[in-house]
Amino acid sequence: MAPTYILGVSAFYHDSAAALLVDGEVVAAAQEERFTRKKHDHAYPRAAVDYCLAEAGITRAELTHVVFYEKPLSTFDRLLSTYLAIAPRGLLSFVRAMPVWLKEKLWIPGVIAAQEEYDGEVLFTEHHESHAASAFYPSPFRDATIVTMDGVGEWSTTSIAHGRGHELRVLRELHFPHSLGLLYSAFTQYAGFRVNSGEYKLMGLAPYGEPRYADRIREHLIDLKPDGSFHLNLRYFGYLAARTMTNRRFHRLFEGPPRSPEGPLTQREMDLARSVQVVAEEVMEATVAHAVSLTGCRDLCLAGGVALNCVANGRLLRSGLIDRLWVQPAAGDAGGALGAALAIWHRHLDKPRPRATGREEDVEEGVEDDLQRGSYLGPQYSDAEILAALASKDAPHERLEARALADRVAALLEDGQVIGWFQGRMEYGPRALGGRSILADPRRPDVQRTVNLKIKFRESFRPFAPAVLRERVSEWFECDGASPYMLLVADVAAPRLLALSDEQRALTGLARLATVRSQIPAVTHVDNSARLQTVDGRHNPRFAALLRAFEARTGCPVLLNTSFNVRGEPIVCTPEDAYRCFMHTDMDYLVLGDFLLDKRAQPERHARRPQAAPAAFALD
Repeated sequence: MAPTYILGVSAFYHDSAAALLVDGEVVAAAQEERFTRKKHDHAYPRAAVDYCLAEAGITRAELTHVVFYEKPLSTFDRLLSTYLAIAPRGLLSFVRAMPVWLKEKLWIPGVIAAQEEYDGEVLFTEHHESHAASAFYPSPFRDATIVTMDGVGEWSTTSIAHGRGHELRVLRELHFPHSLGLLYSAFTQYAGFRVNSGEYKLMGLAPYGEPRYADRIREHLIDLKPDGSFHLNLRYFGYLAARTMTNRRFHRLFEGPPRSPEGPLTQREMDLARSVQVVAEEVMEATVAHAVSLTGCRDLCLAGGVALNCVANGRLLRSGLIDRLWVQPAAGDAGGALGAALAIWHRHLDKPRPRATGREEDVEEGVEDDLQRGSYLGPQYSDAEILAALASKDAPHERLEARALADRVAALLEDGQVIGWFQGRMEYGPRALGGRSILADPRRPDVQRTVNLKIKFRESFRPFAPAVLRERVSEWFECDGASPYMLLVADVAAPRLLALSDEQRALTGLARLATVRSQIPAVTHVDNSARLQTVDGRHNPRFAALLRAFEARTGCPVLLNTSFNVRGEPIVCTPEDAYRCFMHTDMDYLVLGDFLLDKRAQPERHARRPQAAPAAFALD
C-alpha cells in the first residue's frame, strides 16, 4: 500500500510553518523564517514546504492530503462582525485589512494549488483544533486534559478539550474579544515591546517588579469566574478598532502613556509586568482546575501562544491540580501546521496512535517519552556540506572525532570561552535545544552580561536558560521531572544558592541584576528561578556528551544555553548562517558538526563591527 503523505501548513498571520507526516509519523517540520531570514515571517512557507518534501524524499505530486491550520472564512466572519458592531469606529483598520483578505487570505485553496501544483482537495482544521492536536497527539499521554490559550483563532481564545486514544473532543470555548493572550499582549505593547514577539520579554522583566497593579487589573480590566472563564472590560482596550492594544482610559488607569520602544525602563514597567504575570497565572490555574474537573484526567497538555509562558507552566505543575504536564514545543501558530496534519491523520482518517506513546513501563522507569523526537525536526547538514560552506569562506578549521570534540569544547567552556554550537537537525519551535545554540559556563558571574550585550545584542535584563543533565536535575534545581523543551521554570536548589547581604537584599529593579545569587549565576534569574532544559541524550547524544564532559572537568552538569542568533534575526539554519553570526559577534569558537573554528584564525574580511546593544538597557 502506498504511504500517506500529509502536509500541514500555517501562514499569513505570523510564524508561518510547514510539517509533513508519513503514515502518521512526524518526518519534518520547520518555520519559514529560518530559511528566508525574516523573523516571524508570515508569508506562505514555500521554503519550509520544500525542505519537508526533500526530507521525505518525495515530490509535490505524491502528496496525499494538504491541510491548512485554520478556517479563514470563520476568521473573516469574526472580522466583519467586529467591524459592524463598532462602526463607524475602526474604519481605518477595516480599510487596511480588507485588501489582503480579498486578495489572498480568503482564497487559501487557490494559493496552495498555485504554490504546490496540487490539484487535490485542500482540507481545513479549526485553529484551536490544530493547537489541541499538536499538544495531545505527540504527547506521552493516552488520556489527557487539553487546554489551548492564545490571542484568538477564528472566534476561540481559550478552549478545553479531552483526548483519549486517538479521539479528541472539544468541551468548552471562550470567544473573542475576551482573551488572556490579548490581555498579556496589551501590557506587552504598553511596556514598549512588540506584540507577538515581546511577550517573553515582559515575562522576563516581571521578577524585577512588584505586583502593585494586580488589584487594579482585577478590579478594572478582568472579571474572572471560578471556572476560569472571564470577561475583559473593553472600555480600556483599543484592539477592536485600532492597531494599538490600549487606549487613553487604560493609560490613565496605569498613570501614564506607553513606554516608547527602546526607551528607558522604569520601575513602573517592571511592576506592570509582574502584575499582569500574576493575574495571567491566576487565570490559567482557574482554567486548568475547571478543565480537570470536566475531564477527570490529571495529565495536562498545553498549546497556544500563552503556553509559552514557562513561569505559569511551572506554577501549574507545582499547583497540585495536575500530575503531569506536556507542552507543545512549537506552541504558537507555527505548531498549528503540525497539529493540522495530525488532526487529519487521527480524526479525519481515523488512524490510531502508536502504542509506544505513554508506555506504562516508561512511566514506571521515569522516562517521559513522546513523539516529538526532541523537536529536532528541521534540516541537518552532512560533513561534505559543512566543508563546502567552510571552503567558500576560506575558513580555517580543525576536525575532531566526537569524544575529542566534547572534551575540547568542555575545556574551552571551562576557560570562559563562548561557543556557537551547530549540531544535527534544527529545532522546531522558538527554543534552541542544543541543535542551534550558543553555550557558555554558567558559573561565571560576567557571562550573562557578556552574552546579552556583546553576542546577542539584546536587553541586559533578560535571563538565560540552563541545560542540565536529566539525571542531575534534582541536585541543582527544585525539580525532579523532565523539561526537554525548555518550557518550565523551577527554582535553583537551595544548597546551590548563596547567602546575600542585607544591602543586596535591599536592591530593587535592574540594580538586582549584578547580584551573584547561586553557584550558577549566569542562569539564575533575580527571583532565583531558571527556565530548565533537561538533556538525556536520546535525541541529542552529542549535547549530552558535552554536558558530561563539562561535568567531568568542573563538577557542574549545567551549561548556559541560548539560541544561536542575534537580536532581530531568526535562529540560524545553515552552516553559512552560523558562520556569519559567529563572525559578526564576540563568540570565541564555533562548532559545526565535527569541525571546530577559532575566531582568532578566521579571515578578517568576514568580520564586521558588532551592532551596539540597546543603550537604554546597558548596565554600567
